[in-house]
Amino acid sequence: MVLKLRWLIPGIGIKRWVLLILGGITLLGVGLAVLLLDVYRTTPDTWWLPILSYASLRFLDRTLRAIVFGGLGVALIAVGIMGLNRTLLKPFVRPGADVIETVSEYRRRERGPRIVVIGGGTGLSALLRGLKEYSRNITAVVTVADNGGSSGELRKNIGILPPGDIRNCLAALSKDEELLTQLFQYRFGASAGLNGHSLGNLLITALTELTGSFEEGVAEMGRVLAVQGDVFPSTLHNVNLCADVKLEDREVEVQIEGESQIPKIGGKIQRVWLEPASPAAFPPTVQSILNADLVIIGPGSLFTSLLANLLVPDLRDAIRASRAAKFYVCNVATQPGETDHFTCNDHLKTIERHIGRGLIDVAICNSNYGGSLPEGIDWVKLDPAEEMGAPVYKSDLLDVENPWRHDSEKLAKTVMDLYLERTGPLNPRDSASQL
Repeated sequence: MVLKLRWLIPGIGIKRWVLLILGGITLLGVGLAVLLLDVYRTTPDTWWLPILSYASLRFLDRTLRAIVFGGLGVALIAVGIMGLNRTLLKPFVRPGADVIETVSEYRRRERGPRIVVIGGGTGLSALLRGLKEYSRNITAVVTVADNGGSSGELRKNIGILPPGDIRNCLAALSKDEELLTQLFQYRFGASAGLNGHSLGNLLITALTELTGSFEEGVAEMGRVLAVQGDVFPSTLHNVNLCADVKLEDREVEVQIEGESQIPKIGGKIQRVWLEPASPAAFPPTVQSILNADLVIIGPGSLFTSLLANLLVPDLRDAIRASRAAKFYVCNVATQPGETDHFTCNDHLKTIERHIGRGLIDVAICNSNYGGSLPEGIDWVKLDPAEEMGAPVYKSDLLDVENPWRHDSEKLAKTVMDLYLERTGPLNPRDSASQL
């Protein structure tokens, strides 16, 4: 009985349909009862009338008869609905998983806030991995300026947009992430004749050629992997990231072209820009930002991931126009060749210098510096003596096993707690009563 009642717990969208089915069956039963009553009263005495009288329990009080037949009807309906749901959901539920828990979790995440995350690299994947436990309405926005490694080779030789960051996000948002991550990140050796390409990049490339467009290929890959959200490029234009870099040993400034080359030059990055300078944003990306409840910038490489996205004018304007809460997640540790000796203040100032002030509502910084970092990497700390362009929230976000990275669960919980503090326990779309 307890198992049957669990189908009636709030939020899983079952009660409304159960009541609708019960109403239909009740009307059907009333119609059948009227017909039987008419037959019973108008039909001459025959041999089967006593049998019908006995089967209708006429020897019992009418109230008791109603309870017996009603109870049996409810029991049969409950068993039938449970059996039907288990049969229909069996292909979509993992073996051994509880059907009710699976449906309840799906419905809870389906009503989660609309979240847009703008970033790149392992930082973005870590955040997505945690956020998918709170919402299915997630959009990851990644740059297409990557020109190094497998992505760069495919971009140069085949002419498609770089799929590397998109591949990582698809894996992070998938249901069976552990297996898919290993599969997607698998790289063929040089002896295979595939020049170290990852399997995920090759799959996205193949789907791009089969569907005729990069965005449709990514969408098809998301459907194949049952991804819980969307992964969009910031633009569909073939853009390059350029930078002015000051070489400290020679006190001269040079221009560098190519996202993969910028951190290798070994100087201090003065500014970055895109070529062409004003690429049009991918329309679904802009629409997702305008409809978002929460926009998160970061984590990710400051110059080569975050700014490579934010320098797309339409995307930047959409963030300013959006009524969503806007959070910036600062990196845990510095990135050699890109943010050496940077503080949290430096990260935010760099963003403001490139795209202006007032874009971010809250900056989230790590407060745990207890791990051991590799040589050449420093903690990104908040300097209380310097002004920050936005309110700052500090929390333990450290991944104990990899202290230069964010912990997925800690970061996602911190972000969602801050969001709920600003908006309340319910998303506006959930304010209507749930039957």
